Amino acid sequence: MAHRPVGSGVSIAVSTTSAKTSAIYGQTNVIRLVSVGANAFVAIGTEPTATTSNYFLPAGVPQTHAIVNGQARVVGVTTGNPTLIDFPEGTASPFGVGDYVTLIASGQTYYNFTHQPVTSVYNSSSFDGYFSTRVAIGTNTSGIVTAFSDPDTVLKNSFKIAALTDSGSGTLYAQQVQISGQA
Repeated sequence: MAHRPVGSGVSIAVSTTSAKTSAIYGQTNVIRLVSVGANAFVAIGTEPTATTSNYFLPAGVPQTHAIVNGQARVVGVTTGNPTLIDFPEGTASPFGVGDYVTLIASGQTYYNFTHQPVTSVYNSSSFDGYFSTRVAIGTNTSGIVTAFSDPDTVLKNSFKIAALTDSGSGTLYAQQVQISGQA
């Protein structure tokens, strides 16, 4: 089985106290994990805390895990608190209330934000409804006064990885990958 790395990998020092990574936005649907120096217990989520009840990762044994890779093209941003994000007509939000997202506006980077919660999905269906093409994000962008006009903007799911050891200390490495071939 071949792995193709996608994006940058992350690492965290792990000990008997739960530690977590900074926010990671989804680029694939698989993440490869390896713990070096100690066994680890791993939790993946919006704001996870690892416990010894979580997924067990033996030291030095790489594992691959499925992750959610939701994303949507953005056609409009209404600044304020909350921030409103509009998707193209005819598409629905791949995000639900409680998901965390990262906005990447390559042409207007001052619109970017990282790991903020989806607080509402507008799903009204009247003649002036949104049919789930609009979401509210729990972040304050009211300081931005420039009109939104970046056609390459994307809203992506984001997550964090938490880990702890059963004893000792080590390092957890994580890398999103594409997998090809069969084992």
